Amino acid sequence: MKKILTLLVLLLTFTITAKSQNWGGGVDDEKIHFGFTFQYVSSEFKISRTPDWRTAPLNYNDGTMPVLPLTRITSESTPGFGLGFVVNNRLNRNMDLRLTPTLVFSDRKIDYIYTGADNNVHQKVQSTLVDFPLGLKIKSNRRKNYRAYLLGGVKYSMDITSEKKTSNQGKSAIDMVIQNKKNFASYEAGLGLDLYFEYFKMSPEIKYSASFNDILKPEANNPYSQSLDKLMLRHVTFSLFFE
Repeated sequence: MKKILTLLVLLLTFTITAKSQNWGGGVDDEKIHFGFTFQYVSSEFKISRTPDWRTAPLNYNDGTMPVLPLTRITSESTPGFGLGFVVNNRLNRNMDLRLTPTLVFSDRKIDYIYTGADNNVHQKVQSTLVDFPLGLKIKSNRRKNYRAYLLGGVKYSMDITSEKKTSNQGKSAIDMVIQNKKNFASYEAGLGLDLYFEYFKMSPEIKYSASFNDILKPEANNPYSQSLDKLMLRHVTFSLFFE
């Protein structure tokens, strides 16, 4: 009988302790808390072409580029990575306002495919972005040590790539690079899962973002930009947040 009572007491103590334990370090109860994030980024352009896109580059050829008309202009997804911080403002039990300034290293690629050409042209647009995403995080109720959430918001981006890397001054036509605007805004939407550990919270998240407006910076003598009407930037980002 004593053994049974002892076992019941131990079981009751364990149950009370488990229920009272606030895994995640109590981060969800704080009005404002901080964290950091690691990101994998996949970037690509949505391309809008000019009416004469097939032959437009021929008018700006200095003899270093293919003289055949274009058949395709495509943009493949290219990988990148980001490092950032988290500033989380708890609005209520199921809603947070989040600012996640991030440094993103993510190049972009455009392929120019010419009719019957053996050597096509592959443009690599180098980019180092400082992003300032502001989002609203809508959370489900917590179930034991996890909860799901949806995220939506806007992002302001500044490209801090050096002018030396992007300048076309003194370059032949084939060596010129596409110019992008240095500042632009995007919209974002995503979903994730909060996972609670004893002293911290980890959140895997996937997010899609796209620029509101055209980010192409046209140049009068750049054969690569003559075929392009607009370039819209799209990102798919997988993040791990630690708070």
